[in-house]
Amino acid sequence: MQRDAPHLPRPATIDAYGDGGFRFAGMSHRGSLLCLPAGMWASPVSSAAEIDVEALSPVLTADPPVEMLMIGAGRDPWPFPSALRESLQAAAVAVEVMSTGAAVSTYNILLGEGRRVGALLIAV
Repeated sequence: MQRDAPHLPRPATIDAYGDGGFRFAGMSHRGSLLCLPAGMWASPVSSAAEIDVEALSPVLTADPPVEMLMIGAGRDPWPFPSALRESLQAAAVAVEVMSTGAAVSTYNILLGEGRRVGALLIAV
């Protein structure tokens, strides 16, 4: 996954989501979004089924490290594969999988608390 050019070189709360994208920090982004403590990037993931180790590699190598990852899997429930969960646990990253709307809300709360939170948010 390409992470060379973030949309924003810092984390920011998500102001709105829907219509295939997100609004944050006065910007609008179409498509899925990867939010890390060091910034916010476009994500090529368009469905939960596309989430794999490669898609999560920026989370595993984040500097500063992510302590909690929210995965917004779209509108439908998605059983997070145990192999991916184990990869995150080995890197000391807790993970929660939920709908994109719930993940946006939880991400905003944790970010507001000053936590090193990350989110992989699938556009709805």
